[in-house]
Amino acid sequence: MSANITQVNRLVPGLIEPVGTGKAGGLKQNPAAGSNFSDLLSNFINSVNDTQNDAARMQNALLAGEPVELHDVMIKAEEAGLSMDLLLEIRNRLLSAYNDLIKMPI
Repeated sequence: MSANITQVNRLVPGLIEPVGTGKAGGLKQNPAAGSNFSDLLSNFINSVNDTQNDAARMQNALLAGEPVELHDVMIKAEEAGLSMDLLLEIRNRLLSAYNDLIKMPI
């Protein structure tokens, strides 16, 4: 179980955070220093971008004939795909919540 949590936190830094610590694995945030949702979302988007770039780099290395294992390339590509799917789902949920708020009567 702990290995699964570590893998998820590696894909999405800051997703799993102990309550009250104010510090996530890959994120430099401090609740007292004014970190906000936009910073968290920006860090997540940058993390997804880095994952996509790593996967592309591994694929290019394999195509160039460098000594890269095929299973490592496939794992990186799957990680990149999963992180992108998660980002799109978060975007869809945020848009849905925004539309629900707009439709509420005052």
